[in-house]
Amino acid sequence: MSLSYYFEFRAPAVETAEKLQRFLEDVEHYADSAGLRPNVVLNIMFDTPERREFSRRLGGSFTVQDDRLKGAVIPNLEQVRDHDAVNGECRLIPERGVVFVVTDERGAEVCFGFFKFPEHIFDLHGNVLAESNFAGAWAFRDFVDTPDPRYREIVRLFAHAGYVVWEKDEHA
Repeated sequence: MSLSYYFEFRAPAVETAEKLQRFLEDVEHYADSAGLRPNVVLNIMFDTPERREFSRRLGGSFTVQDDRLKGAVIPNLEQVRDHDAVNGECRLIPERGVVFVVTDERGAEVCFGFFKFPEHIFDLHGNVLAESNFAGAWAFRDFVDTPDPRYREIVRLFAHAGYVVWEKDEHA
């Protein structure tokens, strides 16, 4: 059994990608000084099939559940993946990301940051199927399976900036 450290970040819709990028570059300085490297801060649009596929590698996705997603509806596959028509669920693909990818000494990568998700989920004909309830806010949720205190310090930096919604540390 592995223990995990879960976290969720949010930034208001009015927060600019450039401000979030500057914040993550400050976090990167901490990570570099703590011996985590190589690291990279990305400010990226997920506007092509290849970039949307890349967003999967970054993690941080959210699931939307809505009865309007049940049955024979087909959501726009540029917005969602893993559509479960029985339970009315799908995982959202972000439209944009400002993320910080950290690499430890073993080469394991962890991503922290912010994604901008679509506010509405559309079908193939452009009709609204459901709302994501993000109201334009930036959001990110993920976990790490390590007791390494440097990752907790990174989350503390997010907390000091007012971006942590919740965290749960099964190692504590």
